[in-house]
Amino acid sequence: MDALTPSVALAELFPRGILPYLLGGSLVGLGAAVIYLGTGIIAGASTFLESTLSYVSDVPRFNRFAYVRSRGWRLVFTAGIVSGAAIWGIVLNPGTWTTEVQWWRLLGGGFLVGVGTRLGKGCTSGHGVYGIGSLSNTSLVNVATFLAVAIGTAQLVRALGVTP
Repeated sequence: MDALTPSVALAELFPRGILPYLLGGSLVGLGAAVIYLGTGIIAGASTFLESTLSYVSDVPRFNRFAYVRSRGWRLVFTAGIVSGAAIWGIVLNPGTWTTEVQWWRLLGGGFLVGVGTRLGKGCTSGHGVYGIGSLSNTSLVNVATFLAVAIGTAQLVRALGVTP
């Protein structure tokens, strides 16, 4: 019976099988590599958001020369992230909402993640994909912190009995 325990644990962690996660992770890594090799720019999502804000804001932080110069293709990249998720949801998985979490909680969580990316000087895509890949000590610490806080928050929410 002990030989079956790892299989049961994996089935619980990956209820749809491991292939979608393996494929998704591979595509994220490939996209990151293509952007970096083609432009020399790290494709962190928080930096993409800042460069996109240069279209509508006069704040100097958002209007750095590097952001303004590259914002066109960054906007296309950001639109690709959103449209990719939309295509998956509408075409490949129609009529299925993938979470029971209320919309206002998703919005609030997204806002807090945005604040956290500024405090952490980057997001999981920048630190997790590029930073870890380049063995950056700062990124290693940031990703460990992201994971520890996420696990702690999930445990706290579960202990408090909060439901979607």
